[in-house]
Amino acid sequence: MKLCCCFKRQYTSLSSPSSSSGASRIIDLCGEGDLFSAFKTLNSLRNQTLITPKIQPILFASLLQTSTKSLSFTHGLQIHSHVFKSGLVTDRFVGNSLLALYFKLGTDFKDTIKVFDGLIYRDVISWTSMISGYLRIGRPESSIDLFFKMLSFGEQPNAFTLSSMIKACSEIGVLGLGRCFHGVVIASGFGSNRVISSGLIDMYGRNYAINDARQMFDELPEPDPICWTSVISAYTRNDFYKQALAFFYLMQRSCGLMPDGFTFGTVLTACGNLGRLKQGREMHSKVITLGLCGNVVVESSLLDMYGKCGLVAESQRVFNRMSVKNSVSRSALLGVYCQAGNFEYVIELFKDLRENDVNCFGTVLRACAGLAAVRQGKEVHCQYVRRGGWRDIIVESALVDLYSKCGCINFAYRIFIQMPVRNLITWNSMISGFAQNGRGQEALRLFDKMIKEGIKPDYISFIAVISACNHTGLVDEGRKYFSLMINEYKIKAVVEHYNCMAVLLGRAGLLEEAESLIANSDCRKNSSLWAVILGACTNSTNSATAERIAKKMMELEPDNHLSYILLANLYKGMGRWNDAEEISSLMTDRRVKKTSPGKSWIKT
Repeated sequence: MKLCCCFKRQYTSLSSPSSSSGASRIIDLCGEGDLFSAFKTLNSLRNQTLITPKIQPILFASLLQTSTKSLSFTHGLQIHSHVFKSGLVTDRFVGNSLLALYFKLGTDFKDTIKVFDGLIYRDVISWTSMISGYLRIGRPESSIDLFFKMLSFGEQPNAFTLSSMIKACSEIGVLGLGRCFHGVVIASGFGSNRVISSGLIDMYGRNYAINDARQMFDELPEPDPICWTSVISAYTRNDFYKQALAFFYLMQRSCGLMPDGFTFGTVLTACGNLGRLKQGREMHSKVITLGLCGNVVVESSLLDMYGKCGLVAESQRVFNRMSVKNSVSRSALLGVYCQAGNFEYVIELFKDLRENDVNCFGTVLRACAGLAAVRQGKEVHCQYVRRGGWRDIIVESALVDLYSKCGCINFAYRIFIQMPVRNLITWNSMISGFAQNGRGQEALRLFDKMIKEGIKPDYISFIAVISACNHTGLVDEGRKYFSLMINEYKIKAVVEHYNCMAVLLGRAGLLEEAESLIANSDCRKNSSLWAVILGACTNSTNSATAERIAKKMMELEPDNHLSYILLANLYKGMGRWNDAEEISSLMTDRRVKKTSPGKSWIKT
């Protein structure tokens, strides 16, 4: 905008009688977007040599801008050639226009870098263009380095520069640096800039500083829909789905603001994760009312919402009705079937889709892991490599999980150690893989290494590490990690954690400790936990504890035949034949039947 204003001021001064009428005509045509006529007029002016040196910078800057707007890189290259021959690259307006041409239309960012390096005069617009360019090609670290290089040249950032820097901090996940830029924003007087404010809210949300995101939002005098969408997205990203929905309704009822496609995409995700089908259908009706059905972001979120609510057929119908389908929508459909456990169909659907992006590969690899289908997994892995896939954390984490579940633990670890960036999912997959493949000691060492590298474990991490203690019989270590989870990391133990501890203590013959642990937990009414201890009683000589647990199991799950059989066998072993007969009669009276034997299969 500032660049255009400068052009207008200079153009006004050049529109005097002494100025070239032909050049003025070209500038007018550029303003109208008529690139073909502008070039035609330019050719005639060249023949008549009517272009004066004074008007040349504005003329060719206008032609470069019009070439960019018309998406005509070929015409822009022609102007670049003339600019280079005439030495106009020293003019800052021409240089910035040339940089914008390569930035927006160039196919190779290296060419844009060469143009930037060749600029004699670089202002804040030049630097900001390059900074945002690095962001666009997925190199946020380079954009930050360039920002500090800009400062070393004495150039001060503008609002667009700081907005790009905040986005870079969001992408690399460095909260401390983001806070520093927040301070720079305030010191530079851009605190009221709504674009920057929404970027800051998003940055805090992506870095899991939800309280800071909320405080940033509360300090805004009149937040616009973009800021509302940013705070709703921050809540959703941090799993505060109820708060996200509350803000969505508050945005409309209290402030009278209308949500856009991005807002609906976020709240539909919240509805899906909460399993609120009724509210999700209400959102769907609002989407139709507001005419957002053609929005691929909204429709992909609708598809995902219905899938998470268990309506796979409805998700398929939404996908079939989509006028525009992209990689996000295809990946969402694969995710719906994968979440429903229909792994075979996910693989078949993946084969039928003509275009698959990185997220599709991650989903189909999860399906292969669910089937323990290592052959299909390797085929997908090869296809990913042939497509030029490399260093994607989602796909590589899925590969670690696949090969771990298929027993190829060494291959999984090879992929793991070669990953330059690992997130919590990657670490959890590898730790679980070692635990499931009987290499508990390595799982524990890897868990400790994860802690040292500053990765905060979640409840899945502790399921994996306590499970590793089970496989190696490390009772003291299992107690230590269970206590560490509750007391230091403040993670509430759930059924899976108590199940692992019950198995660990039961295998060690510590039935009374296991009984006490379950009896004092919030999950004490969960029959599956007592079933674990009951199974351990078969190898125990502690008949009194076994009798108590069997009776507890019969009380919680009277239709389960295992507790009756174990208690009857226990009485027989103790010579209490009458009690054993009484249990058998009770089983008959309650019509408790033995379940059919379990089945397993393997796909070759």
